[in-house]
Amino acid sequence: MALTLVVMAAGLGTRFGAPKQLSPLGPSGETLLDYAIYDATCAGFTRAVLVIREELGARVRDHVARVIGGAVPVQVVEQRLDDLPGGCGVPEGRVKPWGTAHAVLAVRDAVEGPFAACNADDFYGRDALRRAAEFLAGGQTGDSLGTFASIAYHLRDTLSAAGGVNRGVCHADGDGWLESVEEVVDIRRLEDGAYAGTDPRGRPVQLAADDLVSMNLWAFTPAVFAVLRRGFAEFLRQASAGGLEFLISHGIGDAVRRGEARVRLLSTQGRWLGVTYPDDRPRVEAALRQLVAAGEYPERLWP
Repeated sequence: MALTLVVMAAGLGTRFGAPKQLSPLGPSGETLLDYAIYDATCAGFTRAVLVIREELGARVRDHVARVIGGAVPVQVVEQRLDDLPGGCGVPEGRVKPWGTAHAVLAVRDAVEGPFAACNADDFYGRDALRRAAEFLAGGQTGDSLGTFASIAYHLRDTLSAAGGVNRGVCHADGDGWLESVEEVVDIRRLEDGAYAGTDPRGRPVQLAADDLVSMNLWAFTPAVFAVLRRGFAEFLRQASAGGLEFLISHGIGDAVRRGEARVRLLSTQGRWLGVTYPDDRPRVEAALRQLVAAGEYPERLWP
């Protein structure tokens, strides 16, 4: 069974100050999306689809040609602001992409079978991509109900020393099925060792180090497109013209509550790395050099 990795690379990188998806962080100039594709191929994925903004098209295609070449088939798909349900128009002044769930919808004509979706500015580690591949290989495609998976990390392993981060805190039932995803923003580790953030309305939220959080690594079947299409139409009916985004955690969380989908929550012990702020960059570069020195990755991912 052919597996596809969808890499969402249309973000603006506002807090980082540059397109994070194209920032060279590996010892030979690799980006984090390169490591995601490399780890995915080691886990059994056979192709990749990159979701980008139109203005990044030439730079992304040049990067793929220079770094990956023909080692892995890579298709580039644009996430367009005007890719909307019939009768809907782009609100005046809207320039921000519609969000990660809309990015998944953007690949509906490029993906036919099971696939994983991830961010371009996160390093997930090989174990996480392996867990996604194993779930998809388990034959979920024949399920009449949308059956997906989220590969989650412990909160303590996903923070930044440079500032607060936003995370989707996952809540599961006793059998490991996702019940809800709680969006918590500006999460920080406090001086007393506790963890805290706020909900989108600014109310304080206390968290635990072992809480599982979504880093946007999902295992999907094509059934997700119908689920997210319905959710996006509802989002557009309710959302203002501002900067609100239709996130995977929102779209899938709502579908779970409606009984339209179920999601297996899978934890990973793999190491997560990410660049939210410019000050995160040296730490990530050093960690990647250590992984190369330990023999876990070649100095150049593709000769």
